[in-house]
Amino acid sequence: MCGACGQPIFTGHPVEVDSAGFDRHASGDLPVLVDVWAPWCGPCRMMGPMFERAAGELEPAMRLLKLNLDTAPDIGRRFGIQSVPTLLLLQGGQLKAQTAGAMDARAIVAWAKANS
Repeated sequence: MCGACGQPIFTGHPVEVDSAGFDRHASGDLPVLVDVWAPWCGPCRMMGPMFERAAGELEPAMRLLKLNLDTAPDIGRRFGIQSVPTLLLLQGGQLKAQTAGAMDARAIVAWAKANS
């Protein structure tokens, strides 16, 4: 539970963030897995439910975030993202791994665990 608001910190669902939220979460000690997507992207929409399922398996060892690239182009530039969906795995503000392309839940979990 959050000490400030009393809400659960981990809900088994990814947290939607903007650029500021991304920076806040990415700078912590906990590994952060980010689904960088766009609403116009068909593969992104197909992967959304898979990323949701992966959150149930990966939390609380890892925080899962969803970042809409259309509303956070600065993050795209920072990480050289040229296609979506893209997964970013960060810890302590440092990029540990990055990959592009849609994956199913099992592949997301395996990739995240292999790179954390």
